[in-house]
Amino acid sequence: MTPDSPDFRVAVTDLERFMDRVLRGAGADTASAQAVTRALVTASRMGTDSHGLRLLPHYIQALQGGRINGRPEMRFTRHLPATGSLDADDGLGHLAGYTAMAHAAEMAETVGLGAVAVGNSSHFGAAGCYALAAAERGLIGMAFCNSDPFVLLHEGRTPFHGTNPIAFAAPLEGEAPYLLDMATSSVPWNRVQQFGAIGRQLPDQVAADAAGRVTRTPAEVAALLPLGGSDFGFKGAGLGGMVEVLSSTLSGMLNGFRLLPMGGPDMQTPRGVGHFFLAMNPGAFSESSSFDACLREYLTDLRAQPANDGAEVLAPGDREWHCRARRDAEGVPLDSANQVAYATLAEKFDVEPLAPLP
Repeated sequence: MTPDSPDFRVAVTDLERFMDRVLRGAGADTASAQAVTRALVTASRMGTDSHGLRLLPHYIQALQGGRINGRPEMRFTRHLPATGSLDADDGLGHLAGYTAMAHAAEMAETVGLGAVAVGNSSHFGAAGCYALAAAERGLIGMAFCNSDPFVLLHEGRTPFHGTNPIAFAAPLEGEAPYLLDMATSSVPWNRVQQFGAIGRQLPDQVAADAAGRVTRTPAEVAALLPLGGSDFGFKGAGLGGMVEVLSSTLSGMLNGFRLLPMGGPDMQTPRGVGHFFLAMNPGAFSESSSFDACLREYLTDLRAQPANDGAEVLAPGDREWHCRARRDAEGVPLDSANQVAYATLAEKFDVEPLAPLP
């Protein structure tokens, strides 16, 4: 199989090995390397490569440039029985995310709810990873994060909000959780870059050029449209603002409009990204068996609804779980751009390259 094969697939375990060793080689400590690997592989297994394996080269660049502290001393402060804050010490956002959600979960298991505001952090990948971490403990989880400006306000001409994601996960005994992970823009910025790398046009009503006109060509994109597009973008803009308040305002960080760009050129100065995590214990509101039965009934009813011709009604998360099962069995695909990027990392850090599955 050639290095730029369109059918280049690798085993999940091999991808985990590669990421962990490259991150350590770039200066990340054990906890940071494990957290980034966990988050990126989780996202790519579910088909969200824009927030999965594609991001590894960026994190390596930020680590080596000094923007991200690969050996942070994160400090958690519990303020009230159900609230706390985490100073991420400019570390990798993935470690901050999993650490904060673990603290939120511990409070939720004790007092019913747990909420943690995170400051002095960095990009944390897919928000759904952290909501999912709560659901894996039998809790409802929510995760939010601000980012630098990519998204127009409704009727605006210049970017103001970040893609400011919202993630929500609810546990279901014996089954994969209900999982919603969405940007408050029509698409995430990484999707534009991903489509540009492989020469694909964007869907309509998701991005705009420098003059504020809708465009489908990745190279022309200067901003994203808020969820709802040209006509109903006030909804996405409002949700983006809600995420901003939870992420940057509660943690005392800069709002997204004032953050340094994720893509550089300054890869030395920490960005000070903010996150917010919430965990809720279903058993604190009703019998946990009642919650499980009601959620199961709801999902059964939802999936049984009639669909359009050739389509299927899916609950949030269904597409991701189907993709995860397929990729676990067949391997995780790397497009041509990522094949080149990973081969370069292997050579730079003297790490055994990824081995394509037959």
